[in-house]
This record gives sequence, C-alpha cells and structure tokens, in this order.
Amino acid sequence: MTAFLAASRPLVDRCHEYAMSTGGSDEGGPRLWPQYHSNFYGAYFRDPEGNKICVCCHDPEA
Repeated sequence: MTAFLAASRPLVDRCHEYAMSTGGSDEGGPRLWPQYHSNFYGAYFRDPEGNKICVCCHDPEA
C-alpha cells in the first residue's frame, strides 16, 4: 500500500472523488479513522491496476 499525506480534509475528499471517477474502487471512503488516532482523516481506494492507496490528513478539522 502507498500512502499520501494531504494538506487538508477537503483534499482527502477530492482525491477519493477523483479516484472513483477515473476507475478506482472504494476500500473505505473519506472519514475519521479513530482506531489510528483521533484526528486521522483518510480514504482508501484501489487504482485500476489494483494497487491500494491511502490519502490522509492528521490535522484537526479547521
């Protein structure tokens, strides 16, 4: 799995939307994942070739 750090929660949302619109498959839509930590906001998806990708933001909501 590859992970990317996003600068904001809205950017996580946009990355997930883009992945879905270009042939990706959902592995966990944008949301808080408190099992990692209280501010972990992320999305998981697979690209069209099957690679799992995470885009996340660790900052509290502004």
